[in-house]
Amino acid sequence: MIKEILNPENTPERVNELLTLLLGQRVRIVDVLPNDGTRLADESTLLITDMVVQLEDGSIANLEIQKIGYYFPGERSACYSADLLLRQYKRVRGIKGKRFSYRDIKQVYTIVLFEKSPTEFQKFSNNYIHRFMQKSDTGVNINLLQEYLFIPLDIFSSIKHNKSSKMIINNRLEAWLAFMCMDEPDDILSIIEKYSDFKEMYEQAYDVCRNIEEVMQMFSKELLELDRNTVKLMIDDMQKEIDCQREQLSQKDEEMLEMRKEIQRLQQLLDKK
Repeated sequence: MIKEILNPENTPERVNELLTLLLGQRVRIVDVLPNDGTRLADESTLLITDMVVQLEDGSIANLEIQKIGYYFPGERSACYSADLLLRQYKRVRGIKGKRFSYRDIKQVYTIVLFEKSPTEFQKFSNNYIHRFMQKSDTGVNINLLQEYLFIPLDIFSSIKHNKSSKMIINNRLEAWLAFMCMDEPDDILSIIEKYSDFKEMYEQAYDVCRNIEEVMQMFSKELLELDRNTVKLMIDDMQKEIDCQREQLSQKDEEMLEMRKEIQRLQQLLDKK
C-alpha cells in the first residue's frame, strides 16, 4: 500500500511533503533515480519500499521503509550512503567535465523507517526520531555531505498509545508516521479528524483492496520476497550458530590437547620414578 500511496512519479506532492517534514526544510523532487546501483547483496528482502530521489537543490534522498530492521543498521546505511555519494560524484563530474568542482556535490540524506526496529533503538523507548550528521570535536565547520535519519515506527506507535486512551496527533509528521504503522479504526479516525486530506489516501488503499486480483498479485509478490528473505535470514542465523559451535569445539580441542600434554608429562614423571 505504501508503494501505491508514496509513488514519487504519480504523486510527487506527497513525497515532497513527507521529505520536507522529515528533513525540516522545504524540498521538491525533480527526478527519481534508479536505486539498484552497487548494492552489496540482494536486499529486496525485508524492504517495504526503497526510493531514491534527486531534490531541487541537487541533493539526493534515499527513503527506505523496512519490515524488520536489518542487522548492523549504522554500517549498512553508511555503505549505501557512500554508494549514493559516489554515484552523484560520477554523474555530476560526467555532466560538468572540466568545469567540475567539489562544490557541485550536494547532500546525501539516508532516511530509514523501521516497522520493527533493531535492538539498538529499543534502548531508547522514549525517542522515535534519531538524526545523525558528522561534526568535528574542535568546532571546525566543514560539510561532509552525509546525513542520516532513523525512525522506529514501533516505538512511535508505543509512545502515542501509552500517553492516553485515545491517540492524539499533534502535527503533520505524526499523522504521516501514524498512517504508515497504525490500522486500528480509532487511530484512522484520529488522523482523519485532525487532517481530512488523509481520507483520500485511505480511500485509495480501499479501492486497491476492492480489486481482489490486484491484491492477490501484490501478496504473491510480497510473499515470494518474504519467503526468500526469511530463508536467507534463517540461513544467516544458522551460520552464526554453526560458527559459534565451531568456536566452542575449537576451544574444547585446545583444552583436550593441553590435557594430553599434561598426561604425557605425568606419565614421563611416573616412568622416571
